[in-house]
Amino acid sequence: MGETRHTKVLIIGSGPAGYTAGVYASRAMLEPLLVQGLEPGGQLTTTTEVENWPGDTEVQGPDLMVRMEAHAKAMGCDIVSDIITGLDLSKRPFTATGDGGTTYTADAVILATGARAKWLGLPSEEKFKGFGVSACATCDGFFYRGQEIVVVGGGNTAVEEALFLTNFASKVTLIHRRDELRAEKILQDRLLKHPKITPLWFHTLEEVTGTDTPLGVEGVRVRNVKTDEITEVSAKGVFIAIGHAPANELVKDVLEMHNGGYVSVKPGTTETSVPGVFAAGDLTDHKYRQAVTSAGMGCMAALDAERFLAEQDG
Repeated sequence: MGETRHTKVLIIGSGPAGYTAGVYASRAMLEPLLVQGLEPGGQLTTTTEVENWPGDTEVQGPDLMVRMEAHAKAMGCDIVSDIITGLDLSKRPFTATGDGGTTYTADAVILATGARAKWLGLPSEEKFKGFGVSACATCDGFFYRGQEIVVVGGGNTAVEEALFLTNFASKVTLIHRRDELRAEKILQDRLLKHPKITPLWFHTLEEVTGTDTPLGVEGVRVRNVKTDEITEVSAKGVFIAIGHAPANELVKDVLEMHNGGYVSVKPGTTETSVPGVFAAGDLTDHKYRQAVTSAGMGCMAALDAERFLAEQDG
């Protein structure tokens, strides 16, 4: 049997929302315990240049998360390297089960588990995952120096990935099912002016093609959504950049959700449908999904938890 640890505030997740909640809960003398999860630092650890974090004209995503972790620790937040695999919110104190065998009990819980990359769900995509198919340009772009690459998507994620990949690739083809992008205008302008990027409008990815021995990508088959015509595009790397889904596995059958799986919070707060449980960042926010808004919600969650605990004690 593993040990049992009790805390007033258990923070699950270690992106901007989790670490900011850790800073504020520590300053409120709540002695929070933060469990980092599968990807310490969250999505920003797979981002390179961050140009929209106030106070830093440009900062590397991983560096920013290292600083946030250090800040939370300096304030007194107990940061644990573990993964929460089960969460019982049916009674207080709430109980969380760690992958390492530790049981965590808490008077209040702040959920900051974030979101993760979505996939198309194609068998060929699954087959070549890690062998030419990726959802993280910053993790894998380096492997495609001088090669032709394909990026699938039309939002901020896709455009940022395509622009980043021009640092390595000889050519980047952006495949999008419409003829206009959903990305921020400044990113669109950069992409459309870039000599290495060729947009392929009104197309969807049908199949990733390649070799079996060794396993590797050689190209893609794309379908014109208007004519159904199939075209082959040669590529050594395929980057899927179609957005993210909230990491809601711990609470999807327990808490109220909105917009296909984001945790619902009461307007103007981080309160979920279970008193004493708060949600912050990309887990609840389908609209903004920015590091700065996640951090803001992490602050709100810590203050909401502090108020909740004060009322319980009163």
